Amino acid sequence: MSLRSFAERYRANLFESVIPFWTRHSADREHGGYFTCLDREGRVYDPRKYVWLQGRQIWMYSRLYNEVERRQEWLDMATLGMDFLLAHARDGEGRYYFRLERDGRPSFFQRKPYGAVFAVLALAEYAKTGAGRRYREEAEALFWRIEEWIRDPGLLGRAPQAGGLAFRSLADSIVLVNMALELDEAGGDPRYREVLRGCLRAALEHEDAERAILLEAAPLTAGADLRKYPDGRLFNPGHSVEACWMLWQAAERLGAREEQARVWRILEGSLELGWDREFGGLYYFMDVEGRPLLQLEASMKLWWPHAEALYAVTLAYRRTGDRRWLDWLERLDEYTFGHFVDDPRYGEWFGYCDRRGQVTHTLKGNHYKGCFHVPRALLLCIGEIEGAAGPGG
Repeated sequence: MSLRSFAERYRANLFESVIPFWTRHSADREHGGYFTCLDREGRVYDPRKYVWLQGRQIWMYSRLYNEVERRQEWLDMATLGMDFLLAHARDGEGRYYFRLERDGRPSFFQRKPYGAVFAVLALAEYAKTGAGRRYREEAEALFWRIEEWIRDPGLLGRAPQAGGLAFRSLADSIVLVNMALELDEAGGDPRYREVLRGCLRAALEHEDAERAILLEAAPLTAGADLRKYPDGRLFNPGHSVEACWMLWQAAERLGAREEQARVWRILEGSLELGWDREFGGLYYFMDVEGRPLLQLEASMKLWWPHAEALYAVTLAYRRTGDRRWLDWLERLDEYTFGHFVDDPRYGEWFGYCDRRGQVTHTLKGNHYKGCFHVPRALLLCIGEIEGAAGPGG
């Protein structure tokens, strides 16, 4: 397939299947916000609202409105989520819950910053719709609180324990990169570039140089040995791949050419090690020493690593013109559309397959899968193929 053919395929899937599914089924017109626990046909099987998925969906509809078409339906969907988020998602100290009841009553507080992370992205993108400067200002203020929460988890009630492992999580660096990339777009505050620079450096400290991959954990103390623990040997191929495209964008923003080349090497290493050569697809988790994993779902194939990989290799091909990335795009596209993409009758993607590629759950959404990874990846692929300058043809 040509790049143009991929773009046409992704455009059709995004605008004829994925977005219509969420628009039809996820909006809670009575209480506001979105349902995300939807079965194959779009019926709600759990009415509770998961805050990080509220933020992600607000971001998605705002981005569609801002960059694709000023369609009132998309702005209305974004506003439905934003009004609910601001009314219910925070406690009295400004911390974000993980889960709410349908009517907005708090249900569970996770003591992690990720609900707030996606509130930042939602606020920043929604501000661009013309909603008002206050949304941008709230996004900026919340960003710096999150940066503080990550530096000191005790502020969220997660004080380190005497016997706990001292390591840095790859996720923390990546969410800061993701937010800083979006907030830096408007320019003006040089601190975002400093965050990008620091997070790029910190994330690359997760590299297993022998395998050219990013591990989930990196020691906080030089010389500390994490490899005797499963946490220190844990490799999530999809997360490493997703990190690569964000880190490449950070390196590009900073003009860090050496780091850009290094990220492409890590992307290739992550795909090579993470690919199941017997049954195809990307493993969910791996132990880099081939030892037993604590995650029982490790050999499964999930929707989001494949969605992220589609964009990562599209970006790599467009920016380098290297044929190996087009080969990877063809391989990933064949597996993804052969296993996760549902027929047009219902729309959206399945989320979970076993190692052999058989669908294990016919749901279309839950407390982790919402309106984000799939439509974001498809939209980014379309934009990169149709709009970005680069040597790939």
